[in-house]
Amino acid sequence: MSVFVDYVQVKIKAGRGGDGLVSFRREKFVDKGGPDGGDGGHGGSVLARASRNVNTLQNFRHKQLVIAADGQPGGPQRRHGKSGADLEITLPVGTQIKRGDQVVADLTKDGQEAVIARGGRGGFGNAHFINSTRQAPRVAEKGEPGGAYDGVFELKLLADVGLVGLPNAGKSTFLSVVSNARPKVADYPFTTLIPNLGVADVGGRSLLIADIPGLIAGASQGKGLGDAFLRHIERTSVILHLIDAYNEDVAEAYKTIQVELRDYHLDLTRKPQLIGLTKIDGLDDEIVNDQIKKLKPHLSRATTVCAVSSVTGEGIKPLLADLALIVSRTQAAKTKVKSKSRVKIVTYKAEPGEWSVIKYKNHWRVAGEKIEGFARRTNFDNEWGVRRLKDILKKTGVLKELTRRGALAGDKIGFKDVKDRLEY
Repeated sequence: MSVFVDYVQVKIKAGRGGDGLVSFRREKFVDKGGPDGGDGGHGGSVLARASRNVNTLQNFRHKQLVIAADGQPGGPQRRHGKSGADLEITLPVGTQIKRGDQVVADLTKDGQEAVIARGGRGGFGNAHFINSTRQAPRVAEKGEPGGAYDGVFELKLLADVGLVGLPNAGKSTFLSVVSNARPKVADYPFTTLIPNLGVADVGGRSLLIADIPGLIAGASQGKGLGDAFLRHIERTSVILHLIDAYNEDVAEAYKTIQVELRDYHLDLTRKPQLIGLTKIDGLDDEIVNDQIKKLKPHLSRATTVCAVSSVTGEGIKPLLADLALIVSRTQAAKTKVKSKSRVKIVTYKAEPGEWSVIKYKNHWRVAGEKIEGFARRTNFDNEWGVRRLKDILKKTGVLKELTRRGALAGDKIGFKDVKDRLEY
């Protein structure tokens, strides 16, 4: 039986690049062969793909390590190490991959793919460094580590309409009547323990409706089923708030849900809403109108109240028509906003060749994408590798800047993500 899981914490790690090799050709009758150390293979990346055939994150509930293969080291005779295989994972449409507060990828379309951790580059072998003045280089690079972080997979359903209301408000029954969904229906609270999706046909268009498990007072603070399912309302175009017509205080029922929607980390009350007064079958029109009058003072002018019965079908078609109209207007407004945003905002990012020098209490730190990459690939146990890194720092002007800033012989120079330090 499939279990609905919409939030998992995972460790994501792309493959490390393979090390390059220091090697010299060995042949009969050849005293000193030339360098023939091969390059290391690249590490595998982690790719995420959205699929409409998957509707839960259950597969990652007990398998929380997402790790791609490492690249293999280079071999003699210029043999290139085998690159690590990419790891492709399949996630439901609507899944966000997060790293802390940063959204790494947002999979909103079927078949959409994203690289969520890039594999490390393989290191060059010594055959790569031969030139007219350096015939026997004894330096090879280490492979770079792949991207790694503690991440979160968070599923947010992509629905047009989000059904909310107190437990037993008639949400599941409504969904079963207007759509192809077959949720569990019973006359007791918390029948629905997971979100259910249904598709309703309205005037030639389809409405995707999500039935959100019943909320109670304090749900946004974790009471009852908590606010775990409110995330599925975030992307909806309209909220349909269902209230039981038999409720003795319909105004209080309305206000209870509004408080929970407002107290969520996003104020969901800003979304368009429509109120459905349910279970009106068996009630006199006078009673139904009286319940609507009790609601009216608490609603905005733009909020409509529809009295419906899922048993007899009364009021269902007008309600669906109103929902379809609101969804169309909301989506049109979003499209208009996107079309007006013609000016692309570009966030400044330092060029790969740029660098900076930072003075710490006990050492100097050299920052810069390209230079940090060289440092990560340097084998600090190999004097030739250290010499090469110093040559790079000299050619780029880093050593000159360190001298200008007052660096002294013996001072330590560090780099991001590199445990070893260079001596000035």
